[in-house]
Amino acid sequence: MSGVSVQRGTNFLLDGLNWHVDDLERWVVVGPNGAGKTTALTIAATRMFPTVGTVEILGETMGQVDISELRPRIGFASSALLRDIPMHESAVDVVVTGAYAVTGRWKEEYHEQDVDRAQTLLAQWGASGYASRPFASLSEGERKRVLIARALMSDPELLLLDEPGAGLDLAGREELVALLGRFASDPFSPSLVLVTHHLEEIPPGITHALLLANGRVIAAGPVHEVLTNEHMSDCYGIPLVISSAHGRWMATYRRAS
Repeated sequence: MSGVSVQRGTNFLLDGLNWHVDDLERWVVVGPNGAGKTTALTIAATRMFPTVGTVEILGETMGQVDISELRPRIGFASSALLRDIPMHESAVDVVVTGAYAVTGRWKEEYHEQDVDRAQTLLAQWGASGYASRPFASLSEGERKRVLIARALMSDPELLLLDEPGAGLDLAGREELVALLGRFASDPFSPSLVLVTHHLEEIPPGITHALLLANGRVIAAGPVHEVLTNEHMSDCYGIPLVISSAHGRWMATYRRAS
């Protein structure tokens, strides 16, 4: 993204964003509410166009490419998709539709190997036990896993995850972080960008971080250079102490002495 801004009325959701993700890098995007995290990810998913700026994704320039051809090359999992997914469909059908980057089965034809792949992906993300259940009957944690499996259905070159740990309890979060950590550490996995509010949700294997606040970049680069006391305190406007151990991160409030 080069000089990317998104303006709504007099407000800027993003303001002059310059951001480059290289092949096979694993990024986390962090920042407070209203920072522009989801907006940046939605643009990367080709589901929003910027007001100004240039966006190049997988060698293609937005505005100069058929989005229907580019979108299946991008895996996207977000709670924003929930309003488009038919709640009566089974979990495996929700995953299968990801092959064509659509939501809801209609007139598309799926082959047996498509269903087999969907079942395999559900098993990889610990969701095979509810493959035949209606999506509406699943818990929030179960839906998160189904949406990630769906995002991988087309064997994408880029995977975008918008707050995959949001709304999960401690056990659900830790199970998902462990799965994401194995995914991020696999050299055969696609490039990954993950949005989160909480450092505790960052899986091991993340290589880079982008900090946003008020639509602007606070810092971007290798994760250990970005997630520092100074950068995080500037980003959130309060004094923070950042620590890491065994690939996991934590932020605590630094009280005045």
